[in-house]
Amino acid sequence: MIFFNKDEQLENLGNGILDATWAAFPTLARNQIALTWVVYDPPVRVNTGGALTPNAFWDHPVRGFTYRGVERIYPASVVKLFYLVAVNEWLEKGMSQTSKELERALRDMIVDSSNDATSLVVDILSGTTSGPELPIGPFETWKYQRNIVNRYYQSLGWEEMETINVCQKTWSDGPYGRERAFVGELLENRNMLTTNAIARLLHSIVGGVAVSSGRSQAMMALLKRPLNDLPTDRDEDQVTGFLGGGLPENAQIWSKAGWTSQVHHDAAYIELPEQRPYLLVVFTEGKAQAKSRDILPFVSGRVADAIASL
Repeated sequence: MIFFNKDEQLENLGNGILDATWAAFPTLARNQIALTWVVYDPPVRVNTGGALTPNAFWDHPVRGFTYRGVERIYPASVVKLFYLVAVNEWLEKGMSQTSKELERALRDMIVDSSNDATSLVVDILSGTTSGPELPIGPFETWKYQRNIVNRYYQSLGWEEMETINVCQKTWSDGPYGRERAFVGELLENRNMLTTNAIARLLHSIVGGVAVSSGRSQAMMALLKRPLNDLPTDRDEDQVTGFLGGGLPENAQIWSKAGWTSQVHHDAAYIELPEQRPYLLVVFTEGKAQAKSRDILPFVSGRVADAIASL
């Protein structure tokens, strides 16, 4: 069971948004975009500061729309959301201890999307380190340890997590040594996510039930993006060219973007004044689409307009 209910009104709006997007970007193929959109109708049970028990939260129905939401796609830096939640679980359970360096790495991983910071986080999660290639025996042990985050997400019993792969570091230039061997000759073991899986994880954070209400709020604080006070380096902020780029300045957004030369993605929870809050995950693939700073803001603006019509 996916965590939201399909709904005719959102199906019509969602399909209309996709048609408008393909009309505006004719080179965007039908199989180069995937999205999941969840609407929080009143009474809104998210961003409550952890006022609900997990059972009360998960039993509260929400409605949504998805297009290709079960397709496995390389997530780039959006995977950092999964490492953020996992670290908080480890800390909560006493499997890891917090430190100034871990706190700094978590902040830089989410706020600045630092790959170097993510490398430390993955080492702490798995008790492994990068380095030269290993003999078969030790490498098997290393691989087993590296898959601990996958095992954690499988243990949640969420249908959306059954097909994901979250065991690789994120790279600027690419993996070397044992990391290159681990990702596979044809990159067959690289990270893979679906927009539905990301939406469910983000839904749990926004709902205050990811790990604990206090930890969910701390994660939300890292994900908050200012829309008006953007850094001068426009290549690095996660608003320009992403979902935040299509919103009015009085909107609020909590998000994590991901981009490479092949993909351009964003996952966000959005609040517009006087409107229903909503969650939106949009993935685009392909070299030309990855360069585009316009597709995600376009989709985001259309969704914001649709929200106003509900």
